[in-house]
Amino acid sequence: MPRYLIEREIEGAGLMTPAELKAVSRKSCSVLDELGPQVQWEHSYVTGDKVYCVYRAPNEDMVREHARRGGFPANRVSAVATIIDPLTAE
Repeated sequence: MPRYLIEREIEGAGLMTPAELKAVSRKSCSVLDELGPQVQWEHSYVTGDKVYCVYRAPNEDMVREHARRGGFPANRVSAVATIIDPLTAE
């Protein structure tokens, strides 16, 4: 299944409390439950004013539907072409 990187512009994201992050995570998981197993959230990176999420989904439309239902921005959705890491150098 394709993997997508979602860039979400959220002012002050890096200042969110653990309770706020938990609430956002719960909302995301509830929407994922509605959409079924075809959309999967792998993890997210929280920075100053952005959240970068990695999802698996059959297509970009499903990623955007998750964002729409959850009330999350999806400012940029990019299909991941490949993954490299230090082992790629070997």
